[in-house]
Amino acid sequence: MKFITIDKKDWTKGIDKSRDTYQLFGPVKDENGCLIKKLDPDVHPDMGYYESVMSAKSILFPQTEKILSASLDESVEDHHIMKRSENDYSPRAVLGIRPYDAKAIALVKLNFDTKDFQDPYWCDAYEVTVLVGLGITRPGPFDFSTCVGTGPFCEEGLDILLADLDDKYLAKILTPKGDAYAIACGFDTMADEKESQALFDILRKEAEKNITSRVEIDKLKGKTILELHEAPFWDELAFSCINCGTCTYVCPTCWCFDIQDEARQKQATRFRNWDTCMSSLFTRHATGHNPRGNKVQRVRQRFMHKLKYFLDKYDQGIMCVGCGRCVKSCPVNIDIREVCNMMNAYEKQD
Repeated sequence: MKFITIDKKDWTKGIDKSRDTYQLFGPVKDENGCLIKKLDPDVHPDMGYYESVMSAKSILFPQTEKILSASLDESVEDHHIMKRSENDYSPRAVLGIRPYDAKAIALVKLNFDTKDFQDPYWCDAYEVTVLVGLGITRPGPFDFSTCVGTGPFCEEGLDILLADLDDKYLAKILTPKGDAYAIACGFDTMADEKESQALFDILRKEAEKNITSRVEIDKLKGKTILELHEAPFWDELAFSCINCGTCTYVCPTCWCFDIQDEARQKQATRFRNWDTCMSSLFTRHATGHNPRGNKVQRVRQRFMHKLKYFLDKYDQGIMCVGCGRCVKSCPVNIDIREVCNMMNAYEKQD
């Protein structure tokens, strides 16, 4: 394992050097809070940010993405033939991503990159993306990441993990992609492996002590889908839900999308857009039939997918990384931690 120390006086100079090869994304504060977005040439990432409103999922899975296009000009030989859109897949680096958001990308990868099917748009974006994580030393009150297999210094999904040591960063290089990015920045001051790992362990343990929010998931795997599907608490839970979909949009592991075709003058384009399973339109058929036509069915689907279906299908834990964004953003205070505990504790009465 390779460790590098980066003096903060050299940090900006180094990432600016990498702009010759990489598009840069990172945390930027504005009137809407902190967002992870593409950095303009004169903008640097705010590495002291507390938390971001949205995760970095849109960098790999854009909110709106062109996927196919065709000419409608009949004088063109291949008119009306859909072809893959020419999107930008040049190398990119995401700086300062939270470790649980990188773990979320690893979970989403289980859906978009399987042995049977690879989504070409997501996979191509993933292959050129370097994830440079920043360890969390001040976990927020909604953070329950340690309960769901992630944590403030989780390494899964990352290419580099940074620890903030006041006047410098200690960087743990985790993948060849991460090593290539460090070289592109000119970061080459090696640190002792044993001492560096010990320091990371201390920082991780101290940060984990500050995560007080807890959920229980140990019994979910052993419960049957039908048992949980027929649990009595769904009606009460759904009563307050207004189906706004906020929870799904801020969630780093939600991947629901819709496909739309648009024609303008002599050009046709097919777009992929974020969608939400909380919308009544999401499952409505062209016939008008809707298998999840009421609110209770939609609320149950969301939590069953995250906490049961995904767990059973992939056996990689639940489809939640404990970031707490949905809890913080829900306008009616529906709390996935409470739902998880209810599902975990539920026993069907004979």
